[in-house]
Amino acid sequence: MTMTTPYDEHSNIMCFSEQNRERLMEIAKERNYPEGSHLFWEGDTADKLYFLKSGRVKVTKSTDEGKELILYMYHAGDIVGQVDPFLAGKHSFTAEVLEECEVAVIEQRDLELVICQHCDFSLDFMKWMSVHHRLTQTKVRDLMLYGKPGALCSTLIRLSNTYGEDLKDGGILINKKVTHTDLSNMIGATRESVNRMLSDLRKKNVLEYDNGMIIIRELEHLQEVCHCEMCPKAICRI
Repeated sequence: MTMTTPYDEHSNIMCFSEQNRERLMEIAKERNYPEGSHLFWEGDTADKLYFLKSGRVKVTKSTDEGKELILYMYHAGDIVGQVDPFLAGKHSFTAEVLEECEVAVIEQRDLELVICQHCDFSLDFMKWMSVHHRLTQTKVRDLMLYGKPGALCSTLIRLSNTYGEDLKDGGILINKKVTHTDLSNMIGATRESVNRMLSDLRKKNVLEYDNGMIIIRELEHLQEVCHCEMCPKAICRI
């Protein structure tokens, strides 16, 4: 299996060198997952990684009250999963397919063999794990330190880094429809509070809507509210 599709430079597969990306694909097995299916459920054995060749996947955590918290949104070029080499573990999250996916499935035992055989691969794998941990840490920071307004502003910045398109008039179009319910699930807030915060941002001309899509007009205001630390886009993504 070869990797011929160009992926976004901020996709987490880019943690691996071209040679090591090819090594990953050599041990992978292709599968297709329809929209609405799941790569894995919370509590399943964590013995696989999933490389998305196409499609989108959201990773969620369920609370005791049954509320869904969206932790990550993955797209083509990303590796999904939480394999701990040489250890047996279980998934802490659920991965749901949002758009039909073509996936390269990598078994833990095959991954461990490549890690043992190639020192440069093991270093790239550590780099991938480090990026994933930093992504998690910054999201926890955003959710915990600066309240719901800070969490919302941070999420909007992450969406702009992931799906943003620069407009001629200086705005940034988030080229994916994101509902208020989606945003509430991303920051652990009620839909009503998200509606109120978005309304306040619109009144301040920080953002506007075009055919149901968000356009950010004042990125600096969002950065100020969430005390943005200017993390690289590989980390500051949804």
